[in-house]
Amino acid sequence: MSFVDVCLRGCAQVMFQNNPLCGAFFLLAIIWGAWAEGRPEVAVGAVLATVIATATGYVLHLDRTALRSGLCGYNGTLLGVALPTFLLSNAAMWVCLVLGAIVSTISMLTISRMLKTWKVAALTAPFVFTTWFFLLATYSFSRIHSAGLPEPAIPHQFSMTVTGELTLTGFGASTLNGIAQVFLLPSAISGVLILIGLFLSSRGAGAFALVGSLLSVAAADLLGAPDVEVHNGLFAFSGVLTAVALGDAFNRPSWRVLAYAVIGVLFTVVTQGALNTLLEPVGIPTLTMPFVLASWLFLVPNQELMPDYRR
Repeated sequence: MSFVDVCLRGCAQVMFQNNPLCGAFFLLAIIWGAWAEGRPEVAVGAVLATVIATATGYVLHLDRTALRSGLCGYNGTLLGVALPTFLLSNAAMWVCLVLGAIVSTISMLTISRMLKTWKVAALTAPFVFTTWFFLLATYSFSRIHSAGLPEPAIPHQFSMTVTGELTLTGFGASTLNGIAQVFLLPSAISGVLILIGLFLSSRGAGAFALVGSLLSVAAADLLGAPDVEVHNGLFAFSGVLTAVALGDAFNRPSWRVLAYAVIGVLFTVVTQGALNTLLEPVGIPTLTMPFVLASWLFLVPNQELMPDYRR
């Protein structure tokens, strides 16, 4: 039961929560989203990779406090959702998932050690880098097949077309989709379940997640991002993570912190668009890298800009 508790905390740590009940709601959101999409392998992958990544931490005798807080599992959770989402479910994919879950824990140690000088966390960078390697490897190995990767294309000037404004209902659905897309789930119901888990763990984290998604959807729509991507939350999920990181996880909430987080979220939307263009030629998704880059940029000077509020 102790190991189950740690694994659930690992799911919750995707959004910086050290709470097994929150993790249970996140897992429920993944299961619901996977079932709604007819992709049960996504839920199986999330559970399996979380268990393996966490067990790897125990085998490597990592810091017990970090282990018990679930910090060895959250990158595995995201990788376990991503690989079955973007790759065809076959024996080769499951081998990659097991290997990736192990590597995600090792890469977390590496990146954390590299960032120790600047006193910032690895965030979800281990998940992003590990997943990118496996997705790019699909071009070299005939037994690993793409199931949902974007088609490689040369970046081109966006062709502006007249689009309808988001209705109140559409705006609300886009906001919930943005929260669910943290786990690659295009499901408003999953977004609601994730919000419930967050508010049960931390009202501040839940509020910042909601504000982050609202701001990201509004900014992306204002800047003229493609309607389908805005509605599906693809310009909001990194903003959600940035909002929670800057507003609650690494700073004590205040008006100054709120303003800082708002600027960080808006820049995350721009970073999302930039990385979409950068990665278009190789045909791989940005995953949560816009959040990682924007948060690192804002967290490094944190100790000088807001020393009284820094956690």
